[in-house]
Amino acid sequence: MLGTLSMTLAATIVNVAIPDIMGNFGIAQTKAQWLSTGFLAAMAAFMLLSSWVLQTFGMKAAYIGAMVLFMMAAVLGGVSVHEDMVILSRILQGAMAGIIQPLAMTVIFRVFPADQRGLGMGVYGLGVILGPAVGPAVGGFLVDWLNWRAVFFLPLPACLAGIVFALFFAPDRDPEDQPQPFDWSGFGLLCTALGLLLWTLSNGQRLGWNSAEILATGSGALVTAVVFVVWELHSPRALLAVRIFTNPGFAAGCLVAFCYGAGLFGSTYLVPLFVQEIQGFSATASGLLLMPAGLAMGLVFPVAGRLSDLYPAPMLMGLGAVLFAWSCWALAVVDVYTLPWVIAGWVAVGRLGLGLGMPALSTGSLNTLASHLLSQGAGANNFARQLGGAMGVNVLAVVLEWRSAGHAAVIAETQTVGNEGTRTWLAAMGDSYTAAGASADQLHGLALRQLGELVWFQGYSRGFQDSFLVLALAFAVALVPVWLMRRAGA
Repeated sequence: MLGTLSMTLAATIVNVAIPDIMGNFGIAQTKAQWLSTGFLAAMAAFMLLSSWVLQTFGMKAAYIGAMVLFMMAAVLGGVSVHEDMVILSRILQGAMAGIIQPLAMTVIFRVFPADQRGLGMGVYGLGVILGPAVGPAVGGFLVDWLNWRAVFFLPLPACLAGIVFALFFAPDRDPEDQPQPFDWSGFGLLCTALGLLLWTLSNGQRLGWNSAEILATGSGALVTAVVFVVWELHSPRALLAVRIFTNPGFAAGCLVAFCYGAGLFGSTYLVPLFVQEIQGFSATASGLLLMPAGLAMGLVFPVAGRLSDLYPAPMLMGLGAVLFAWSCWALAVVDVYTLPWVIAGWVAVGRLGLGLGMPALSTGSLNTLASHLLSQGAGANNFARQLGGAMGVNVLAVVLEWRSAGHAAVIAETQTVGNEGTRTWLAAMGDSYTAAGASADQLHGLALRQLGELVWFQGYSRGFQDSFLVLALAFAVALVPVWLMRRAGA
């Protein structure tokens, strides 16, 4: 639970610090989104490494080693002097999170007897709930009262406590667990494909989608992904069981998992950025805004787990998707004047939808598989959800930049500023430059600068609205694979 708490804290607290990191290093949000995307992409890839690490090093060594490396990466982020160092630290943190999080279920099943595993899941669930619920609020407080670097050090106490407990209680390596060969070629192909794809998406708007560099990296990502699939189909020690995606019900479930991951992490990225950049919230206030949503999601989890035993999984997943789409549709009209409690309420509605659908998502997907494929299916489903988170944040950052620039250009075309109109406008605003007798050219330049800032601000605000609308449409489309799961008997 302490390990999971550390990972969920790291995954969520940095989002409230992104505007401060952007200002500190003078970077655009398309590069700053790598703070979230890099973490999630590395976590998705290294989840597939977790089983091999466990068999090779044993539970205690794997857990403690990953936690130590996670702490070193956190310290690197906190003392970084360049934005690339911060991004590297986030990628390393995500890699270690990908190894640690799957170990939790193994710990519970090895340490707790069969009649106490429910208790173990309850304790573990506390960490799952606590991190997303309080992480943004505590992180925002640290950003406002200290600086953005403090958020990287916040998970360290939980990490240290987890290591101490692991030294005494975590099981050592089972002598019967023999190290198995690892599919390093497949892992390298997967990491290369993910890296090229995410880099292409994040730089396409800046360099031009038809530029030689973007076409080269995009083609490289596609070719590498195809080679990875072919390799996994023929590898005797496949990293990802590609063949199970031929099951229509399971493939549909993974597509829904992809959407759920995109919705969870994409909205967690957009909301703090919107309320800080558009509404002028402090980091603390933006974190507190997300707390009711995190608590709502945590509270609905146990209820949703029980409901998944009573009702068909596609029904709960579909209801969850509808609630989240409704939430994003409502957020697509927020602006600088929208009241904070309205935003918090709609975000909470979306989290209720995700919390309602996620327990059913796992059971519904796995119900379509034969029993001997369950372990492979669980890994593939988790990978799809984490990959959706990385892709969702990346695509939303691109949409935000693209639509903001488009709206700003349209607004700018409607604006004309003449010298007399400038003087009248500034006088109406009570500008001190008018009273000081500034020249017409000076007034005109000042007006153009202020008008440019206003145009950018309005375009940026509408770009957020379009980004929320894209999320809403994505979840509306997700109802199609939910229906396919229903047809497949999930």
